Amino acid sequence: MTSLPRFRDDQLFTQALTHSSYCNEHPEVTKDNERLEFLGDAVLKFVMGKLLFEQFPQLQEGELSRLRASLENNRYQLATFATDLGLDQLLRLGKGTEKVGARQNPEILSDVFEAVVGAYFLDAGIEATIAFVEKLVLPVAITLAAKPELVASQNAKGALQEWALAHIGELPEYKILAESGADHAKTFKVGVFIQGKRYGQGTAGSKKLAQKQAAQAALQVITKGKTPRSVHQVTDEDEGDRLTLLQQLAQQNTLQN
Repeated sequence: MTSLPRFRDDQLFTQALTHSSYCNEHPEVTKDNERLEFLGDAVLKFVMGKLLFEQFPQLQEGELSRLRASLENNRYQLATFATDLGLDQLLRLGKGTEKVGARQNPEILSDVFEAVVGAYFLDAGIEATIAFVEKLVLPVAITLAAKPELVASQNAKGALQEWALAHIGELPEYKILAESGADHAKTFKVGVFIQGKRYGQGTAGSKKLAQKQAAQAALQVITKGKTPRSVHQVTDEDEGDRLTLLQQLAQQNTLQN
């Protein structure tokens, strides 16, 4: 099992573990982990791209992109990394945030994992960070790459964008329809619109995931002409229809090129 790396700068590591709610209740603590989270997100994108490029020479660009997206965009996977490293126990939270179960919140755990990656990059450099991330990511990537649905899977937002440009000549626009919940555990309802017409909507704990669900619902409308269902109700038939749509788009692009 991968363990946390050793930090030369303990203060940097402590900052990576510090949620903004802790700073709100401890005025003497002036730095939370949000800036390190931003940096860690960028570092993870680079490291995962490099790792997948080197480890999977048999995969084409589209397959590599989908594999990376399944790792980057799956907040529960990043949260699992955080839990495996024991960050859920080390995370510094405000008492109010602690009481509502934030220590088990996948979004918060994902954020602290990204913050630790960013902090370790500053502390030890890119080569050490690559080695640390690789031990976590590679086993998961190998498991995902072995699944037949990798090739069949899709970037729903990308597929919808291609369809919209090809058939309507405009890009989809994502709008927040509603949001609810406390600041640390918000739920977002997002709609996707093309030429002002709503094609689908999604509801999730992050804007990105809600947008993805909205795009998936829109693809159902396009392929079947039905009222979109929840993403959790998608059937195997729907998946086949969406794959057919992707294949049609790919053939169109091939002919155009």
